[in-house]
Amino acid sequence: MKVTIVGAGAVGASCADYIASKNFASEVVILDIKEGVAEGKAMDLMQCASLNGFDTRIIGSTNDYSKTANSDIAVITSGIPRKPGMTREELIGINAGIVKSVAASLLEHSPEVILIVVSNPMDTMTYLVHKTTGLPKNRIIGMGGALDSARFKYRLAEALGAPISDVDGMVIGGHSDTGMVPLTRHATRNSIKVSEFLSEDRMQQVAEDTKVGGATLTKLLGTSAWYAPGAAVSGLVQAIACDQKKIFPCSTLLEGEYGLNDLCIGVPVVLGRKGIERIVAIELNEAEKAKMQESAAGVSKTNGLLDV
Repeated sequence: MKVTIVGAGAVGASCADYIASKNFASEVVILDIKEGVAEGKAMDLMQCASLNGFDTRIIGSTNDYSKTANSDIAVITSGIPRKPGMTREELIGINAGIVKSVAASLLEHSPEVILIVVSNPMDTMTYLVHKTTGLPKNRIIGMGGALDSARFKYRLAEALGAPISDVDGMVIGGHSDTGMVPLTRHATRNSIKVSEFLSEDRMQQVAEDTKVGGATLTKLLGTSAWYAPGAAVSGLVQAIACDQKKIFPCSTLLEGEYGLNDLCIGVPVVLGRKGIERIVAIELNEAEKAKMQESAAGVSKTNGLLDV
């Protein structure tokens, strides 16, 4: 199993670290445009191997896509990160050109690769990859909902005063501060609905805190977060590489599912060796459907800024 990560920044390096530590991939390639950065981070991570007990081979390269040849899975993290006060949508002008070029270069050397898109605005970048590569929809996956759901579960556990292992919840919709749809009605603590423990107002606060989770961290850190995004990506990669058939909310091309067409947005999917093996339909009430439609309208508006 060979995994390529394009972009050796904080998210890309964290992703490589988590993947290597889980020891399911034979090789991880880190690629970056900046001279020496990918090589340096790969070397640093390889020096962790004997300490952390993994045998994954990690190599770094400065923009040499031949090193990525025959990759099974490739993760696109490249592009500029958010700064305090920026929305994900404001990154579209620069990141669209980068993502388009990266996807084409990866496919040149690995025509059967499964692509995971992390670059923001993530739903629109995932849609761009669909429009410019012509790959089947199962092989293009946007990482957003997995991260948003992790942040949702963190806020739920915080509100409940419970261990996170007791808590389950999911966020669908667009990966943006206004587009996320935290499914509070479906959230559980050890199979008991969270509404049995929390008031409606407290659950609404959890949802709002979840939606601004990325912006909150960007304000604190001065740039985008990286540990949780890297962990979320590694979870998707492992589910595919190990054919786990796990359900994650991911941005995928919808063709009538959830009443939506011709856009990529977060919905629950089963991930296995073929990538997205199926889209899972879940029952939404009228309020949740309305929020999903509103989220889709926002994603479509951003898609309209693409030159495709």
